[in-house]
Amino acid sequence: MWFLFAILSAVFAALTSIFAKVGIRDVNSNLATAIRTVVVLVLAWGIVFMTNAHKGLSSITAKSWIFLILSGLATGLSWLCYYHALQTGDVSKVVPIDKLSVVFTLILAFIFLHESFTVKSAIGTLLIAAGTLVMVL
Repeated sequence: MWFLFAILSAVFAALTSIFAKVGIRDVNSNLATAIRTVVVLVLAWGIVFMTNAHKGLSSITAKSWIFLILSGLATGLSWLCYYHALQTGDVSKVVPIDKLSVVFTLILAFIFLHESFTVKSAIGTLLIAAGTLVMVL
């Protein structure tokens, strides 16, 4: 099931880029990010309440709160940078560079989460980085 959701995530991310590029044509990128964030906020909380997941709020630990907040800050900064890049650059160049996050994530997961970094992982990481360079040059 995780694979289906990962594919759907990729499809929605692709639609996000296309819709955003059209939507920010005459809108400040920071304002556009704020509008997008409100939509995501309403959607996410709507799903939380429809699935009764809000009942788990009281069981969230302090450590989880800290890291969820840090994740939210990183997401916000990522979106602000992404929308500015989309507004000033070509989608076909911005998106591949943005997807270098896969490379950074693999490296950071190895360093901080002690996840395995195999020969296969290293080759994949290098291929993603090389593919990104080929697409943007």
